[in-house]
Amino acid sequence: MNPTENQAIRILGIDPGLRVTGFGVIERTGGRLAYLASGCIRTDARDSLPARLGSIHGGIRDLLASYKPDQAVIEIVFVNVNPQSTLLLGQARGAAIAALVAGGVEVAEYTALQVKQAVVGNGHADKIQVQHMVRRLLSLPGDPSPDAADALACAIAHAHGGQGMGALATKGFRVRNGRMILAKGRAG
Repeated sequence: MNPTENQAIRILGIDPGLRVTGFGVIERTGGRLAYLASGCIRTDARDSLPARLGSIHGGIRDLLASYKPDQAVIEIVFVNVNPQSTLLLGQARGAAIAALVAGGVEVAEYTALQVKQAVVGNGHADKIQVQHMVRRLLSLPGDPSPDAADALACAIAHAHGGQGMGALATKGFRVRNGRMILAKGRAG
């Protein structure tokens, strides 16, 4: 969907996690952002992995039915210290993406570095800084939970950057050990 300048576009942001998947829904009209909803999809650690992935998938499908977003954005997950945790997180992310794609929603992907840079102005900002900036940008009465704030930050970054943000923000960089670094031979 290519919205005109003053056409409202609804964006669903997702911060994937196996235990807690954050979500945030905003609407952009021209240069104005409006908060619609945020929260978390929680899974029960006592359930089997397939049941937990099914809960994430079902939760995302419920969000699509309730909020009818035009676009979605999900954080790209890199590495954790524990490879098993990284694999589980990747599966949670996959369940969320599958639900979005099955729901016919266009999906964009950004790294945490890109999101933080777009929202806070510092790619290495901490969670508290992200929460505070999301609160300010969306005129919220209080800081959202960390998972919801990360999801809202994804949506805000996408609203500000549009479809080309991912390509522009990573040009000249590569990923090594889960971090974006300047490619060799490139000057900053």
